[in-house]
Amino acid sequence: MTDTTEHRDVYPPTAEFAAAANADASLYDRATADREAFWAEQAGRLHWHQPWTRVLDWDDAPFARWFTGGKLNVAYNCVDRHVLDGHGDQVALHWEGEPGDSRAITYADLLAEVSRAANYLTELGLEAGDRVAIYMPMVPEAIVSMLACARLGLTHSVVFAGFSPTALRQRVDDAEARLVITTDGQWRRGKAAPLKEAVDEALYAHGGTPSSVEHVLVVRRTAIEIPWTEGRDLWWHDTVAKASPEHEAQPFDAEHPLYILYTSGTTGKPKGILHTCGGYLTQVSYTHHTVFDHKPGRDVYWCTADIGWVTGHSYIVYGPLSNRATQVVYEGTPNFPDEHRHWQTIEKYGVTIYYTAPTLVRTFMKWGREIPAGHDLSSLRVLGSVGEPINPEAWRWFREVIGANRTPVVDTWWQTETGAIMLSPLPGVTATKPGAAMRPLPGISAKVVDEEGNTVPLGDTEANGYLVLDQPWPSMLRGIWGDPQRFQATYWQRYATHGWYFAGDGAKLDTDGDLWILGRVDDVMNISGHRISTAEVESALVGHHGVAEAAVVGASDDTTGQGIVAFVILTGAATDTGQDLVDELKAEVSREISPIARPREIHTVPELPKTRSGKIMRRLLRDVAEGRELGDTSTLVDPHVFEAIRARKTNW
Repeated sequence: MTDTTEHRDVYPPTAEFAAAANADASLYDRATADREAFWAEQAGRLHWHQPWTRVLDWDDAPFARWFTGGKLNVAYNCVDRHVLDGHGDQVALHWEGEPGDSRAITYADLLAEVSRAANYLTELGLEAGDRVAIYMPMVPEAIVSMLACARLGLTHSVVFAGFSPTALRQRVDDAEARLVITTDGQWRRGKAAPLKEAVDEALYAHGGTPSSVEHVLVVRRTAIEIPWTEGRDLWWHDTVAKASPEHEAQPFDAEHPLYILYTSGTTGKPKGILHTCGGYLTQVSYTHHTVFDHKPGRDVYWCTADIGWVTGHSYIVYGPLSNRATQVVYEGTPNFPDEHRHWQTIEKYGVTIYYTAPTLVRTFMKWGREIPAGHDLSSLRVLGSVGEPINPEAWRWFREVIGANRTPVVDTWWQTETGAIMLSPLPGVTATKPGAAMRPLPGISAKVVDEEGNTVPLGDTEANGYLVLDQPWPSMLRGIWGDPQRFQATYWQRYATHGWYFAGDGAKLDTDGDLWILGRVDDVMNISGHRISTAEVESALVGHHGVAEAAVVGASDDTTGQGIVAFVILTGAATDTGQDLVDELKAEVSREISPIARPREIHTVPELPKTRSGKIMRRLLRDVAEGRELGDTSTLVDPHVFEAIRARKTNW
């Protein structure tokens, strides 16, 4: 590969890809000309039992209503209509279990399973509007459970299976769930870890079972022994599996609550983000179709997220299934039994669209390109990134090593709160830039503004601003469950006079007007009055050939207000030369960004503290940098990572 290719700034689509793409530039023109007509057109891709009378009701802003008067059934749109259209034999889910077991579930199979579950949940006395907590690993029954809830108008609250019993209890209590669906255990790196036990601990903690929970429905996955409460606990194979596979889906109002998903908040109490049926399904279906250029019946799609996160809701369950996708669902970790697992899976199923997180891309980089190079990845035609800004180095590696330097990379920006992708290149249309979120999708409107709401100038590197969404969108959150005041204060108060949604992310605009996300505003450091993003400094550090991953925090500094403290993991091939390496890295950051951004300290560490969704816990690194006692470490994958960091700290 030549240096020119290595350092290209812009990657336009090939003429061949553009000619066959689902989206073309006219989408932007149509959306700009008439936003409501554009969204009505996208909603028309779904099956509505009853048409809407008004596209958008924004009279009670910021509480939106989309497709008012319209009625539909989300599960019918994801399953039934495909079977009725003659695609019952098409595989919906290629499920790959961590131990190596697998299942191919067709749309006809999925319809039968969802119908059985819906019939049994009805038998339990659950009614539309009731809440159901789902606490499960990546097994097919988890997807079946979500669809069965959607079919019956039950509002589901999926809780990531790696969360603690306390976190589960908090969410069960807040939603007042009547049912918890779980598994006996889950496979993690070849070992069966208990899960039902955690449910019992959650339900019996704090002085007894919450009054709302009537039953716990358990899927047998690992066959480990589990605690059992007669009358309350029910086996899936004794109940759901024996129910009738026939069930007629009923329509629900477009604004009927589909799900609550809890996300972290600054107060420490999770926020229950509420999404409803019509607008949400419209936007996840449209974005899955256009952003990934998905062709039903031809593509094999794989999103590596967990259903416990919004990416799993929108781009494993509702978006892909509404578009009749054939997709891979993998239960386990990317390095079990070894680091070849993802590439073997892509080969096995002929995956064509692969959507993953920058954290995982950087992990693959750390493991070395020779691992994917040993596999035939030629089936891949679109690569996607989600979860945090992707640094240009990782973007280029992803495209070159995984995509053979020919696949488009769609780096997507969105949030639990937005429900669906908001900023992204369109493959076949956009000339992409490594690391840039590019532009709002057709139908979406966003600005980068300063504190007063003025648009920041293009290409001014000093003029970093805040990302705001200045027009309502169909999949927007409808509130925080049970707390309308917090909803308004968190998202709408900062720019209340303008009526804008504040995303909580910093951003800048380049000279072309393309957007670059700088990370959370609380991850922006103020160094001698200059705003510097942690993501920018991390990107500069990872740009060094010896650095696999980096995390940066702002620590108190008597002179500059904050000083930059960096923690880096070296690549397997790199040699830690001590102070020489530190000086080299500091010089690299000065060169890449500015001498103002030169880190005060750089520490090499064996691992970084991450949550189970792969996000780096900078708050805890800040505690380390400032010599404080550590805060809550319960959401970390490996709380012991700090022992390794502390062991290194004796040399700092």
